Amino acid sequence: MLRGLIAAALAAGLLTAAGVSAQTVSLSGTLGADKALLMINGAPRTVAVGSTVQGVKLVSMAGGDAIVEIGGERRQLRFGGVQVSLGAAPVEGGGSRIVLPVGPGGHFFTQGSINGKAVVFVVDTGATTVTIAQSEADAIGLKYLDGQRGMVSTANGSVPSYRITLSSVRVGDVQVYNVDAVVLPASMSQVLLGNSFLARFQMRRDNDTMTLDKKP
Repeated sequence: MLRGLIAAALAAGLLTAAGVSAQTVSLSGTLGADKALLMINGAPRTVAVGSTVQGVKLVSMAGGDAIVEIGGERRQLRFGGVQVSLGAAPVEGGGSRIVLPVGPGGHFFTQGSINGKAVVFVVDTGATTVTIAQSEADAIGLKYLDGQRGMVSTANGSVPSYRITLSSVRVGDVQVYNVDAVVLPASMSQVLLGNSFLARFQMRRDNDTMTLDKKP
């Protein structure tokens, strides 16, 4: 049954495969656990996880949110969230400030990239390092099997982990280099933006906004 219809859903400016005209995409609702109702160029389209409609692929769904992909870039569509853009021309990563609005459940989500590959982050001050699910690491081409192998304890027991160093992590126009990360066989729809990234910033929260200022 269709649930969670919201008139002001996310709108994302997307480029077509030919790169000629722009597309708009928004998340209007969900149909069960594996289908989403997307508005593509103003027309409703029911898209199943793993399927592609008009160049927009529905990668996954979790908690009523949806991850879509076009042209190799991924974005998270959330009810009531801020607009996101796919296919935008890249800019130099010389910025020094990141400003994030609070999202569902009081969490801070943001679009970004790892080694130039688009991902969706969620800020996690309790995570020692940037933490990536193996499925996500495979999707963006990380060679984590060459990393330092270890074991970590989870609620489901001990699982293997791989410690690696990311060449770059970028949020908005702010980019940092040589960031420690761990890859786990976990089920996560976002990358945890942990303290190996956050420690390079002065962090403050004002009501519903988090600001990260890059340290000199």
